[in-house]
Amino acid sequence: MSEAWRYPDVLAPDDGAVPRISVIVSAYRRPDLLELALRGFARQDDRRFELIVADDGSGPEVRATALRVARETGLEGMHLWHPDAGFRKTTILNRAILAARGDYLLFTDGDCVPRADLVAVHRRLARPRCFLAGGCLRLPAAVTGAIGPEEIESARVTDLRWLREQGWRPGRRALRLACTGRLAALLDRVTSTAPDFQGNNASAWRDELLAVNGFDCDMGYGGEDRVVGFRMVSAGARAVQVRHRAITMHLHHEKPYRVEAAVDRNHRRIRAARRSGERRAPLGIAELPHDPSFRITRLTR
Repeated sequence: MSEAWRYPDVLAPDDGAVPRISVIVSAYRRPDLLELALRGFARQDDRRFELIVADDGSGPEVRATALRVARETGLEGMHLWHPDAGFRKTTILNRAILAARGDYLLFTDGDCVPRADLVAVHRRLARPRCFLAGGCLRLPAAVTGAIGPEEIESARVTDLRWLREQGWRPGRRALRLACTGRLAALLDRVTSTAPDFQGNNASAWRDELLAVNGFDCDMGYGGEDRVVGFRMVSAGARAVQVRHRAITMHLHHEKPYRVEAAVDRNHRRIRAARRSGERRAPLGIAELPHDPSFRITRLTR
């Protein structure tokens, strides 16, 4: 990647923005869902960020979608890609961490639409030696099918009344959309849900992630992100619960890459790392091999 790459103009050093944020969106196929997620970032209240699409070996349609949406919306950043060689999300995320120009990294997935205040909330609540654990609301297939670019632009995708009209029955989860401000902060303090680092909505300082050697390159799907948070805690960071204040909407899709044996193996590794106080991924960023097939494409208006 050329050193001439720069942040969007809104992140110029004299604008007082602290911290500088890179949003890392993991992607694997499903360009239709990725487009909705990217359009959600295009309508953020706070647009002072670079966007990185971390593509785990999708076909050319995902890159084309990212480029088109960037041209149409003014999003700036880059598309990272390596060939499909099985589930290697953690590897492409580690390369995204290295490529990121931000001091602070916000992670989400290409099947998650952010509420319009997501970046602003993560920026406002960022604190030294802390990572933030946001919330994800999972939508059923029928509701997902009713969501298109217009529902993103109009913010209906996070409108509780509209979602209920489409058939969503969230139960107590509705509180995460209905409550804002001090009430949402109070709910985050009293919830019994642990503030785990989950890749659909979490943020951390780049230096903290480098210190724990990023993600495990040899872990398959299923909890592969949570262990990063446990290592940061073991290294002295604090996990902060923000699931009622930082919201993404997870769009329904099948998961052919989910393998139960790999999920079970991941969970055993996670428990072992947590018990031992492990502070570093044994096969992470420092062990990334040279990959001549790895590609970076600029996204620009």
